[in-house]
Amino acid sequence: MADIGQLEIPDTERPDAASARKPSRAGTTTEVIVLYVVCLFVALALAAICVSATGGSWSNVYSAMLDGSIRKPGRWGLTLGVSAPILLVALGTIVNSRAGLVNIGQEGQLAIGASCSAYVGVRLAGPGPFVLVIAMIFGIIGGAIWAGIAGALRYYRNVPEVLTTLLMGTVALNLMGWGLRNTSVLLAPAAERANRNQVSEPLAADTRIPRLTLFGNNFPVSVLLAVALAVLVWLVVDRSVVGFRLRMLGSNSRTAHRSGVNERRYGIGAMLVSGSFAGLAGGVMLAGGDLGDYQLVVDFGAGIGFAGLLVALVARQRVFVAIFVSFIFGCMRTGSSFLRATGVSGRIADVVQGLLVLALLLPPAILYIRQRRRALSMTSTRV
Repeated sequence: MADIGQLEIPDTERPDAASARKPSRAGTTTEVIVLYVVCLFVALALAAICVSATGGSWSNVYSAMLDGSIRKPGRWGLTLGVSAPILLVALGTIVNSRAGLVNIGQEGQLAIGASCSAYVGVRLAGPGPFVLVIAMIFGIIGGAIWAGIAGALRYYRNVPEVLTTLLMGTVALNLMGWGLRNTSVLLAPAAERANRNQVSEPLAADTRIPRLTLFGNNFPVSVLLAVALAVLVWLVVDRSVVGFRLRMLGSNSRTAHRSGVNERRYGIGAMLVSGSFAGLAGGVMLAGGDLGDYQLVVDFGAGIGFAGLLVALVARQRVFVAIFVSFIFGCMRTGSSFLRATGVSGRIADVVQGLLVLALLLPPAILYIRQRRRALSMTSTRV
């Protein structure tokens, strides 16, 4: 029998071995922060090079964007008004993403919601607040139905939702365009519009979203509604049984099914919720006034649906992070209006936005690839 003092404890069984191999939480956090800072610095440097290549001054461009979004009087109120529909679209995207579904038709769902709100808002009689609420409800229903069709096709006919939402988004935009060519649908009477302008009737003054004034900045109360809905989505998705089942469905549908989760019910429900948020965003854009003159035009969406989708991706499906990222996207939209004074095209703001989005998406991808390689190396070592 071997002497106990001569027995060697394997490294895998030593209590300090695992802790030595396991990286500390602080080190990992520092590493992630450094990675984000480096990516953002590189993105800003590339944006500065692009600005200089077009004959502009990058310092003047960044200063103009700050003036147009925050620093000038009344600008951060406008930025909040623009950020609200972006956040609403992002919240719906977070819900369907947690269920493992890919909805990229928010632009079309937003257009359908805005069209339904515009149709009801100018035709329904009654007190202004009542008409406003009903118009918003119809916008929610319109967006939910449009996304629900894609969900039904996914679970009843096994058609990928990534294709149906994209294609139905194109159909929705063309439907809105058709409605803006017919006075019986959305087009305003000839007496209320300029010749050949395809616009809807503007909402009456008492059916518009009320606005608040704070420190000289004016913004619609839909900003507060968007933040309140964000808290509600966080409670449901991260702190409820429904949210746990959605996450289970998104992680492993087979495990969720064996655990008693009705995949069809929760999947279609997630698509309905996603579309309803996009439809509400369309109604808020119409009645808020920050992104138009309280009426529909042909290019009404203005990319808000895609912006909300990007916000959800950048925030990595985290609700409170999405609030901050939505404000950043709103700043880039409102700040771009001041670029003409610098002699630089407003499209430069799109370039800056694209580079910043790429910079924010790269760190999670890099960390995932590195984690995947470590897992593969550990597996090969054991074999």
